[in-house]
Amino acid sequence: MNAPFADLPVTPRLPALFVGHGSPMNAIEDNAWSRSWRDLGERLPTPQAILCVSAHWMTRGATLVHVGEHPRTIHDFGGFPAALYAQQYPAPGAPDVAAAAGGLASLQPDLQWGLDHGAWSVLMHLFPQADVPVFQLSLDLAKSPQAQFELARDLKSLRERGVLLVGSGNLVHNLRRMQPGGQPYEWAEEFDARMTAAIERRDYAAVIEAEKLGELMRLAHPTTEHFLPLLYALGVADAADELRWFNQGFDLGSISMRSFVLS
Repeated sequence: MNAPFADLPVTPRLPALFVGHGSPMNAIEDNAWSRSWRDLGERLPTPQAILCVSAHWMTRGATLVHVGEHPRTIHDFGGFPAALYAQQYPAPGAPDVAAAAGGLASLQPDLQWGLDHGAWSVLMHLFPQADVPVFQLSLDLAKSPQAQFELARDLKSLRERGVLLVGSGNLVHNLRRMQPGGQPYEWAEEFDARMTAAIERRDYAAVIEAEKLGELMRLAHPTTEHFLPLLYALGVADAADELRWFNQGFDLGSISMRSFVLS
């Protein structure tokens, strides 16, 4: 056991979340998605720290963990209203917990990143006071889905050290096929249904091996960065966890907002 991890106090097991974050505008809009996040936040236990695995921090060849004391709010998007760029989420960092995570999974420390919108656009509704320490983990795109899942398994014990894990992506995410006000595509609904059924029967191998679905996977995820955070939420799952879905629905026809809590 690494020394930083041993120093973390033992707590009741914290939940793990997968959140479909969708548009950055959900950060400032009062809509069904953001209201659901706020409702969930009111019912979650207060963690000692939050580990967020976001679709928007991608690396290649190494998995990084942010160890800064004051993570900056990153506005990693373009073409949105000024009100969105004005948003700040001044949560403290969690360098001690990040160091413990780094020891559990051989992660490389980072001081440059901060909190991208996959993290703060959701957290500002879940924990609006920004008073819970937060740190992010990068997605190493050189790692296979299986390797991502196994890395998450190495981090599972953090749940019993007061850490809430939040995977932030989307179960279906195809920006090329967005249609404002449109109905969900049949392929989007099919992929969403297949992944939902696999998760409900705890067949995580079927999720990890989603690329075997061929064209269906390529339509649902032309690139995989919004899919991979799902594997982290499942990777830290416990056999005793109860699964609860929320935000079941589609935005713009090609983005599944389906989310879940494991607790």
